[in-house]
Amino acid sequence: MSSHTKRFIEGLPKCELHVHLEGTLEPHLARTLAERNGLPIPADIGTGSDNDGYPFYDLPSFLKVYYAAMSCLQTAEDFSDLAYNYLAKANSQNLVHAEMFFDPQGHTSRGIAFEAVITGLTHGIERAEKQYKISTGLIMCFLRDHSAESAMQALDTLLASPHRNSVVGIGLDSDELGNPPIKFAAVYSKAKEAGLRLTMHCDVDQVNSIQHIRQALHDIGVERLDHGTNIVEDPSLVAGIRDKGIGLTCCPISNSIVCSDFKGKEMSDLLRQGVKVTINSDDPAYFRGYMTENLEKVLEAGLSLTDLVKTQRNALEISWISEDKREDLIGKLEEYVRAQGII
Repeated sequence: MSSHTKRFIEGLPKCELHVHLEGTLEPHLARTLAERNGLPIPADIGTGSDNDGYPFYDLPSFLKVYYAAMSCLQTAEDFSDLAYNYLAKANSQNLVHAEMFFDPQGHTSRGIAFEAVITGLTHGIERAEKQYKISTGLIMCFLRDHSAESAMQALDTLLASPHRNSVVGIGLDSDELGNPPIKFAAVYSKAKEAGLRLTMHCDVDQVNSIQHIRQALHDIGVERLDHGTNIVEDPSLVAGIRDKGIGLTCCPISNSIVCSDFKGKEMSDLLRQGVKVTINSDDPAYFRGYMTENLEKVLEAGLSLTDLVKTQRNALEISWISEDKREDLIGKLEEYVRAQGII
């Protein structure tokens, strides 16, 4: 990669729509939180620096270290630090907007109060917004390997919370095997009625991928698909999301770790067909790549700098922000690109 390309990507105003706050918990912060809470430092999180990341080599070992590190999150202060630290990193990579997932069931199931989670995250976000002037949104995810009743309980808790307006939408993540979108139809229907926006993980190369994508789009009515690149297997579905402006929140570096390749060809093909492909970091503390690194990665698929700009414009166009904010941020993106001589 040339130095010009690297500088261009570093300075590019960026928008991230697919990042799990629990997946931004860097090793040093996990150890700090464990010590602050009087907990033993989990052996599974390793002893390396943030640059070395966490020790894992496949999905089971990833989940083992992921939940070990998550156990260090105990108080509202911990969640505040988690959100603030991610947004500080995002600011250093010139993010102008970030919509962030969080998994309350991963915390309430181990005895942490929902209000501690949402209060802490909200406080950390407010600190970061004030300091860095970054635009944000929170998306509450349900764990699809838990029951639909558990998801409904989490939704009801949110709707009754004084922090209800801090959350712009809902999502669905975790183990997709045997947990199709239709399982959560009633939860999504209630969330939509309450005015929440809808997205859902359709992970890469899953059993029944196309069936799950079809359910997400046709039965649930999601507004975006998280990952979702298997949609290339059904041209009619591709045409449908293109015509409706439904975007994909793709994560190249995490793809390269959990499957045989990073799905760059699929991202490139979909982008060329007019689908609103976006590039995101997923669980960057684990996969060792934030937005800048993911944009650099996708260049391996033959994308141009103009293509990278398109992914950022796509992200802003499908983001859940006001039209005034959208126009302002797109204007900043176009101003930067013109100054760099790309358009």
